[in-house]
Amino acid sequence: MMIHDGVVISEHDSDSSRHSTPPRSPSEYKCEVPCEGDLLMIRRMLGTIPKPLDDTQKENIFHTRCLITNKLCSLIIDGDSCTNVASTRVVEKLSLPTISHTKPYKLQWLSTKGEIMVNKQVLINFAIGKYKDEVLCDIVPMEATHVLLGRP
Repeated sequence: MMIHDGVVISEHDSDSSRHSTPPRSPSEYKCEVPCEGDLLMIRRMLGTIPKPLDDTQKENIFHTRCLITNKLCSLIIDGDSCTNVASTRVVEKLSLPTISHTKPYKLQWLSTKGEIMVNKQVLINFAIGKYKDEVLCDIVPMEATHVLLGRP
């Protein structure tokens, strides 16, 4: 084995290189590696070990991100919930116009301080990729997400 211009050449390669093409320069050995795009995610997924399907998975919530007035917000879709809810934080930060709730109600599970009166709603236009929709949400002080969508 010998090194020629930073490239390791075996004896077999060196014998054949005398009779054929000269050794390649180190710049010819560069490998192109993707640095952005879907390919990186695909490689990551191919390296994971698949788990058996869990029957309880159908009860899990779906968490994603969406755009509301061109601002990135978190969104949870919960099939077990019956209401659409927006956090007071997203309504205030994005200065979304609110309307009075037609049927105000009280919630207790959201706060340890006692009951919370839900008396305002907001019409939210959101986009997830190319999908766009508009939904009327009750406004509550929650920290879990910006928007929680339930079953229609």
